[in-house]
Amino acid sequence: MEHTVKILKTENITHDVKHFVLEKPEGYTFEPGQATALSINKKGHEDEKRPFTFTSLNSDPHLELIIKIYDSHDGVTKELGKLQQSDELIIGPPWGTISYKGPGYFIAGGAGITPFIAILRHLQKENQLKDNVLYFSNKTTKDIILKEEFEKMMGENFVNVITHEETNKYINRFIDKDFLKEKINDFSKHFYICGPPRMTESIQEALKELGAKPDALVFE
Repeated sequence: MEHTVKILKTENITHDVKHFVLEKPEGYTFEPGQATALSINKKGHEDEKRPFTFTSLNSDPHLELIIKIYDSHDGVTKELGKLQQSDELIIGPPWGTISYKGPGYFIAGGAGITPFIAILRHLQKENQLKDNVLYFSNKTTKDIILKEEFEKMMGENFVNVITHEETNKYINRFIDKDFLKEKINDFSKHFYICGPPRMTESIQEALKELGAKPDALVFE
């Protein structure tokens, strides 16, 4: 079943990432990490559906989305970037493959952080964060989504990795097999991976080679 929901608030949280607060339909429920197929309720855009992950919790009175806007492409996110308060979106039922299985390592690349936001917020609310580590890879420091929140939430267990900018503050390298071998000391834990397809695939292969069990890899 589809729902038409009004945008209550929008704000830019990085140079190319936008935060949307939406009406929540009565009875609409979802699990942390789940997404929905979304389109814009404007003539000619209603059937252009794309998947986006909820970043709010099911207990919140509204829905929230954090979306990377690609202004260089004439696509859905460019149109989403133009929307303001009182514009409308069409959302479908929740779905998704990423869910929390137990303590471990979250590895995200860029906007691939979005499925993890609600999961980590939920774990914080339940006081279950302490045995989890987040490795967050971005091209530059200005690309880091919710940096202050993750720093406060996870402390030393929030590790930033920067690939296309020299910085003394964070690790300057790619997350590859050598990185994983150096940084991770327990490959029996769960691994949650989300990012560009090439990154996700290479990290999965590296983790298997390093001894991680295939059924402990949760990815999208």
